[in-house]
Amino acid sequence: MKERDVETIKANLARFSGSESYYRSSFGRMVYTDGVKYLADAAGAYWLIDAIASHQRPPVSREDFQVWRLSVANERGLLVADDGNGREIARQEIDYTDFCLDEIVLYLVAGSLDGEKIVRVLMLPGEY
Repeated sequence: MKERDVETIKANLARFSGSESYYRSSFGRMVYTDGVKYLADAAGAYWLIDAIASHQRPPVSREDFQVWRLSVANERGLLVADDGNGREIARQEIDYTDFCLDEIVLYLVAGSLDGEKIVRVLMLPGEY
């Protein structure tokens, strides 16, 4: 599925709350939710999941709660992470992107899906 109707994507993203399934990232111990999978499919944004996962090393990985914001203007992107309190912990400039939304915010939260192993879960704010 690869939608490019921005209004449809925005409306569908707003409907996600919680997640029934988790999908493993190609990098490390990070998984993502149904909402993030929808975003990646609809907006062609698996690269965004990989970009966030690639930053999960110290000192960024020491933060158990991270807010990731991608802002897009003139086919250029800026990906910035903070610790949830506004303190910037990572920044990446993206020279070119065809990402169809002007902005998206994602949360990355450390937690356990099985009660033992700690993983990082990437989710939409409505899934938190």
